Amino acid sequence: MNIFGKWALVISMFLMSINLCQSQIYEVYDQQYNMVQKINNDHIFLLSESIRVSDKDKKLKLLNYSYEPFIELEGAEIYQYLSPWIIVTNEGKFGAYHEYGEQILKPEYDHIDLHYNQLLANKGNVYFHYDIGSQTFQTLGNFQEAFIAQNGQVIAQIPSGYLLPLSPNPQQVYQNLTSVSNGTIISHEPSGFGMINRKGEYILEPILDSLNHIEGEYFYGYNENQYMLIKALEDDADIRYSSYHKISLEDDVILEYIHGKLRRVMKKDGILLDIVGMKEVVRKDQEHYNVYFKNGKVGLLDQKGVWRVVPMEGVTAIYPANEDLFGAVKEQKFGFVNRSGNLVIPFQFDEINKFSEGLAGIKTGDQWGFINRTGELVIPYQYDQVGEFKRGLAIVKKNGKSNLIDKTGKILLQDYYNTISLSDDHYYITEDDNLFGIIDPLGNEISTPSFQSIRRDGYDRIIVERNKKFGILKEDGELALPIYYQSILVDNATNKILAEDIYIPPVIEDTNGKKKKKRNK
Repeated sequence: MNIFGKWALVISMFLMSINLCQSQIYEVYDQQYNMVQKINNDHIFLLSESIRVSDKDKKLKLLNYSYEPFIELEGAEIYQYLSPWIIVTNEGKFGAYHEYGEQILKPEYDHIDLHYNQLLANKGNVYFHYDIGSQTFQTLGNFQEAFIAQNGQVIAQIPSGYLLPLSPNPQQVYQNLTSVSNGTIISHEPSGFGMINRKGEYILEPILDSLNHIEGEYFYGYNENQYMLIKALEDDADIRYSSYHKISLEDDVILEYIHGKLRRVMKKDGILLDIVGMKEVVRKDQEHYNVYFKNGKVGLLDQKGVWRVVPMEGVTAIYPANEDLFGAVKEQKFGFVNRSGNLVIPFQFDEINKFSEGLAGIKTGDQWGFINRTGELVIPYQYDQVGEFKRGLAIVKKNGKSNLIDKTGKILLQDYYNTISLSDDHYYITEDDNLFGIIDPLGNEISTPSFQSIRRDGYDRIIVERNKKFGILKEDGELALPIYYQSILVDNATNKILAEDIYIPPVIEDTNGKKKKKRNK
């Protein structure tokens, strides 16, 4: 044996001895961080509102609310958990359990497809289906490929086309089937395009020359010389609007032309705007459009057909706003107009942000400041970048570093950081040199960037990591649990916190100088 092989064997034996000696334990705490339970010699790796899974001794076990095993899962590991299904794997094969512990499919399938109350599994080209509602298991047949569509039907491919094996006509062959929404499959036959519902039945026979999905259950179709907007219902296709004039989908905007001239802006189920003289329509965001007219006017239209800014002259674009002062552009300079199209703040800025809480970020040259609703500069030009105000605070950047300011322009943090980002719960996450900190919604710094990771899991419960160890930080910056644990899991179903530790029994020497494991009395 060469020296490298010898050392590899020694290291392997050393790691094995550690693995045999150590065991995982959990300290279980209530919401006030009182320890209420200890779990010895276990490893809980998956915990959700519905299930708790342990893989102690390489055996998958579901645990009850007291973290005691009540059923062993057949499988080597969890491949996927998507309530109510647990997918397990064993030697490259897949099986399925209901989250309550019932085994539905043994781990002997090549693949399993999930959809709410259904499972679709295959062994080679033979496909099987399970429905939890009726608790029926059936063999569907031999297909080139099959999958569960968004609407719950199974689409199967065969050499001559496609089948819907769960439909009332499982042997009917379709030229093409496309899953597009939670309610509808688009079919394509030699006779045209049609729509199929969740039951696998036609709600619109395949007669259309074209059929396109817009969003949700709304569609845009054409048949001979007739254009139409359609909503798919459970048992019917409701034609909400039809016209012999051309309707087209252009850059995510539905437009209708009459005798070759743009006449109407359409919404997904009818007319949004009917007006003469339009030249172009440009979507500004998901809820607003700029409408351009041949006479040079531009207006800002919302998705309800209401003019947010009435058509006005002298601007090239109008932007959506939060507070009824709208950014507008003239000769590459930005200003603000009101809903009547009157100029409120002159065109003088190189860039602008929306008004938020009465202030708007404005840029001149290469620096940003803030103005109020009368156009008065209330926070001087000094920043490289600024954000909108949220609850009285805004993120600003200066010399490549970030800080927070209040509405008076006061800097709130002692230090600038590489980045500051606002979370969904209105806390701020700071980052500096790959370390993270946190600030509360009022701008109080709970912790400077000191942790490899940080995650707020509720009031007074901020899970932090340092040197691969985890602890819990409170809102006042004090530690509720020390940064000591291998992991921290929060069980929202039982309102418990599980702090994982590794216990290694101490080793003592006997009188002969030999090491032995200390026994606990």
